[in-house]
Amino acid sequence: MRGTYTAAYLAKISETFARRRGLDGIDVGGAFDLIVGTSTGGIIACALAAGVPLRDLVTLYRKYGPSIFPRQLPEGLGIGLVQDIRKRPQDIAAGTEALRKALHERLGDVRIGDVWQERKIALAITAVEMSQHRSWVFKTPHLPNSSHRDDRYKLVDVCLATSAAPVYRSLALLPHPDGPTVDGYNVFVDGGLWANNPVLVGLIDALEMTEPGQEIQILCMGTCPRPAGEQIAQDELHRGLPDWKFGGLAASLSVDAQEFAYDNMARMLAKHFDRRCEIIRFPGDKVPAALVPHLELDNTTKAAFDALINQARTDADMTNSKCGDPTSREGRIICSVFDDAPAMAKRPMSNLPVTLQRDAS
Repeated sequence: MRGTYTAAYLAKISETFARRRGLDGIDVGGAFDLIVGTSTGGIIACALAAGVPLRDLVTLYRKYGPSIFPRQLPEGLGIGLVQDIRKRPQDIAAGTEALRKALHERLGDVRIGDVWQERKIALAITAVEMSQHRSWVFKTPHLPNSSHRDDRYKLVDVCLATSAAPVYRSLALLPHPDGPTVDGYNVFVDGGLWANNPVLVGLIDALEMTEPGQEIQILCMGTCPRPAGEQIAQDELHRGLPDWKFGGLAASLSVDAQEFAYDNMARMLAKHFDRRCEIIRFPGDKVPAALVPHLELDNTTKAAFDALINQARTDADMTNSKCGDPTSREGRIICSVFDDAPAMAKRPMSNLPVTLQRDAS
């Protein structure tokens, strides 16, 4: 649900620049050569790559959030836990179908290969393939050595795979996309298990896509993560299931650790390239304390939604101010993205016919 923040933040900035440029809307995804995402970020990445208006994404979270997460994780032992054990499987199954419906309304039957063919935007979305417990990155055929493995996967299915968070969501079953001549399927879970911060995936693909010496700029966005860290008393070391919120807090811990570690690894590597490589994370302001109670991954209350939207608008205003600061290189880079983004097309990709043929895949 924290994807609400990211979508609203980008929507507010893009609307400001659209007014400044005298346009009805701007196509933020069209400003990038490569878009990478994980989990809820993977959903936003696919939508940006397909040219879906950002306001439509905000509406998706608001309209479908409660049906995607009909049952929040239990807070402790007792009757609530007993009910959760009994009802969670059917509730997360219903939530998966709600998400599928919401995604199809925005993305239609667009396939990964269509994004590259129609818009020449590279896309990389992370997941975990369960038969071998290995990382998997759904990709457009943007690399010279591409095998076109993923061309025929629908964006809807890719979104389901990357966001299939254990405990919160169903596993994602994706039939092999090669048509009736090849039967079978793969099962995926959330890419956040290994690349919740996919900056290294983006950095590696950017190096593969570019010529030696060509400058690389990577802009990273999170989903308003809660302030990280906790003080643990000596008598609180032996945590049980309720203390870990039945896996929910372990997931949050992984999110925090990956964001910090991968950002630093990417910046350390970037210093050793034979080219200029900048990695910018924005917005950079700390999350206010008042927002912390609303940051659970499955919090679908109106209060949480309103808090994320309001914070997104505040942070977007701060970013717009930074863009106006001639002494801020980061501000100038962010500003250039929205200044150079093309105007929003009158028809998003979801309304285009699927033209990719099997022999072209």
